Amino acid sequence: MALETTSQEAKGFYKLSWLQRIGFGSGDLAQNLIFQVTCMYLLFFYTDVYGLDAADVTVMFTVGNVANVIWDPIVGTLIDKHSPKLGKYRAYLVYVGIPLSGFAILCFWNGFAPSLLYAYISYIAMTLLYTFINVPYGALNSALTRDTNEITILTSVRMFMANCGGLAVGSGLPILIAYFTNEQAEGLPKDPTAWFTTMTIYALVGLALLFFCFSQCKERVVMSKEESENVKVSDLWMEFVHNRPLRIIAFFFITAFAMMSVGNAAGAYFINSYMHGTADQLSVFMGLGSLPSFFFMPFVPVIKKAIGKKNMFYVFLGIAILGMAFLYLVAKMDEPNMTLVYIAQFVKSTGVIVATGYMWALVPEVISFGEWKSGKRIAGIVNALTGIFFKAGMTMGSVVAPIVLWYVHYNPEVVSQTPEVNEGILWLTCVIPAVLLLIAIFIISKYELSDEKIDEINKAIEARNA
Repeated sequence: MALETTSQEAKGFYKLSWLQRIGFGSGDLAQNLIFQVTCMYLLFFYTDVYGLDAADVTVMFTVGNVANVIWDPIVGTLIDKHSPKLGKYRAYLVYVGIPLSGFAILCFWNGFAPSLLYAYISYIAMTLLYTFINVPYGALNSALTRDTNEITILTSVRMFMANCGGLAVGSGLPILIAYFTNEQAEGLPKDPTAWFTTMTIYALVGLALLFFCFSQCKERVVMSKEESENVKVSDLWMEFVHNRPLRIIAFFFITAFAMMSVGNAAGAYFINSYMHGTADQLSVFMGLGSLPSFFFMPFVPVIKKAIGKKNMFYVFLGIAILGMAFLYLVAKMDEPNMTLVYIAQFVKSTGVIVATGYMWALVPEVISFGEWKSGKRIAGIVNALTGIFFKAGMTMGSVVAPIVLWYVHYNPEVVSQTPEVNEGILWLTCVIPAVLLLIAIFIISKYELSDEKIDEINKAIEARNA
């Protein structure tokens, strides 16, 4: 048995220890301590604390995401083409982690408010540096093993820990901001010093976790130095043209991240303005966006084995849509009940977390499919492409939310908004995300790589390499 295991591992089908799995997952926890703050609260910070107009924020978010569309393929090519001494992919967790943490903190500094130029510089620098962490980290998954079951476990651990980050941000940030301020506010406090202090804590903890991730990951399925030297930017476009499964998950990523971007940005407005809630209620509501991961992500490998990965997508995307419909109906009640709001949020988040969490397990599959076709395991470039896809989705989402707020004439200076504003907030929270999920169900129905097919492909690659 030991000899058989060693033989399999020699072919790239490595098994990892739980410390290595947790170490890998800590990298996504670290990134989410920054990424989720910007998704959930940066729009609110810019409009209600920093003092920018929602239309200006719309343009800035669009410029930042367009810059990243150009930046992603450059990053993907650089990391595939070079092999730093500290590791082909994991090295960037150290090299880029420090400046990323610094600029994330600067995004929430009010010193030059309401300077649009300062907001542009700090925000775009932060997003470009985030790409230089996220692309190699995504490629790291496929560099650890070819084993599909191991990748499913890795993805489950990664998403579990990513949602720990989401919970720490969604639920913890309002509590910390309230703790660090003397301001007596009905909703989320708008004290600039409290926001800056809170972001500093999140960024420094995230940096420590990036270093821990670096220490636990060992890259064993990567291109040789000779193969790396032949990587070109044009490989990105060739991969997209010839890799049909990659094109399918491209559209799935775009739709899923647009849905998450719209829904996350709407959360603070829904509780603050629509429900006239408190900071504690916002903390619970946003925390419920991540809490289901603790109950369901550990069982993803079992669920996938029982019903198959496509059926798992159908089931959980359907659950998310039902949760959104329930939340809409509860919110339209004459006197919305906060307990029912929490239940609807939990149901919605259960579907979203499992479906959008597991989609990352598809990335190593399309990397192997591309390697099988072309002979190049360009994990960095494929992850750069997925970065383009999810940033395209984020761009859609980041543009939709402020545009809707601008269109319905949202006023941050008043507590009670107009009926038109409230309806716009409700559409951002429930209706638009539900429509996007219906589109996502159609897209994922076209994905054709079964686990059996991927195992055959990986074995063929190892046999060819031998």
